[in-house]
Amino acid sequence: MARPLKLRWALAALAGLTLLRLVLAAWLPLSPDEAYYWVWSRALASGYLDHPPMVAYWIWAGTRLVGETALGVRLLGPLAAAGGSLLLGQAAEDFWPGKGAGPIAAALLNATLLFGAGSVIMTPDTPLLFFWTATICALGRLLRTGRGEWWLAAGLAAGLAMASKYTALLLVLSVGIWLLLMPRPRRWLATAWPWTGLALTMLLFAPVLAWNASHGFASFIKQGGRIADWHGGAAARFLAELVFGQMGLATPGVFVLVIAGGVLMARHALRPAAPACEWQPTAGAALLALLLVVPAAVFVEHALADRVQANWPAVLYPAGAVAASRLQGSWQRWFAPSVGLGLALTCLVYIQALAAPLPLPARLDPSLTRLAGWRQWAEAIEAERKERGAAFVAAESYGLAAELAWLLPRDVPVLGIGPRWTFFALPDGRALWQHRPGLLLAPSAQAETAPFAGIVTRRRGAEVAETDALFLAGGSEANLPVRLLPRRGNPSIPPLGLASHTGSGYFPE
Repeated sequence: MARPLKLRWALAALAGLTLLRLVLAAWLPLSPDEAYYWVWSRALASGYLDHPPMVAYWIWAGTRLVGETALGVRLLGPLAAAGGSLLLGQAAEDFWPGKGAGPIAAALLNATLLFGAGSVIMTPDTPLLFFWTATICALGRLLRTGRGEWWLAAGLAAGLAMASKYTALLLVLSVGIWLLLMPRPRRWLATAWPWTGLALTMLLFAPVLAWNASHGFASFIKQGGRIADWHGGAAARFLAELVFGQMGLATPGVFVLVIAGGVLMARHALRPAAPACEWQPTAGAALLALLLVVPAAVFVEHALADRVQANWPAVLYPAGAVAASRLQGSWQRWFAPSVGLGLALTCLVYIQALAAPLPLPARLDPSLTRLAGWRQWAEAIEAERKERGAAFVAAESYGLAAELAWLLPRDVPVLGIGPRWTFFALPDGRALWQHRPGLLLAPSAQAETAPFAGIVTRRRGAEVAETDALFLAGGSEANLPVRLLPRRGNPSIPPLGLASHTGSGYFPE
């Protein structure tokens, strides 16, 4: 009776947390990256320069359900976090039957800042973590039931993860190594099940491969080029940033528990072969260990040459939470305070993003640098545009161009400048650039020949987040590719023409 009661309390807590995340998703302004991914959703394709397309399809679905609002862009994030928590809980129950590990694993994952922020902000990591967790859940079912059909579910989930972010290759690699190294799981290779699951994975990833093949493998080259980055003299600093950054983003208690769980899994995996009837715990421990060690080794190797972005190691924590949920003895006394601290820190971040009660400088406040002041920033640019009679606003930064497309009045054309826009099925904006005057938002060093038009500052209260330069532009040949970006509220991107021009915008009548 006590266990069902605890489960009901856990589900109620998850429901409350999901509701809070939905409110935050609706209230907080979009970051530049989110606005950029919204542009993707208005030019759907099977691949993009930066990542596979899943985030665009999630945003497309959310905006179709509740409209082109911040909530629409982010709708599937909180819902996926809730669904992923349930899947992770089921995985822990399957890896450790009868131990009541499910609610513990889900609580540990939800207590991380990475998961807390990622469930509100829509990025490619959002679907990646959901499908990564779904793959672990399917493999947990496989271990517990011994039914080969779960290979199909695992292959399906892994394929969707691959269509979310290339990091999912580490998931497939980890499972492949597990099959080769562990004697009893290796027996599956003599059956059709894992091969059919792999075929499903590749089938779902095939459109991304096809897009790359038809675009000079641009996305593979861009992401694969990170391997060639080398700043060896800063390796110690990059490693310290990786370790201490993850300690903060996972929250200290959860970070320590995940490491302890990983060590426990490695010890179980390396112990002598167990009798046939006891193969599942050892095989499960080996799988979780590899899901931690393989990606961690790649991130550490990258840190020896260049900085590891803070969000990349997020894929470690689903397996890490399942591993930590198996800790026993004195470790269990750390579960509640670690989860409590993590949730408290996450709520503090939420409050700071909403109301900024702490007067933090920009370098210490990601909510300021990524989320604050965009509406006022866009209003200042629109006022400058009207004062100068500019027909359009353009930006060289893809994130700032996307923010302008999201925030400016819908009848104001917004142009994206730069080679990356050639990979989108968007109207060519050169005719507008060449025949009408406009404003260009660009770093001053890149626009020295253009007449200076002013400065626009984005701030929250007295704290400045960034300062951008405006230049007069247009009326001449475009030196870089120019694309007309979609506008919020327009069901489609209108064809570009020169039929009419007013002070408030520039579109054919």
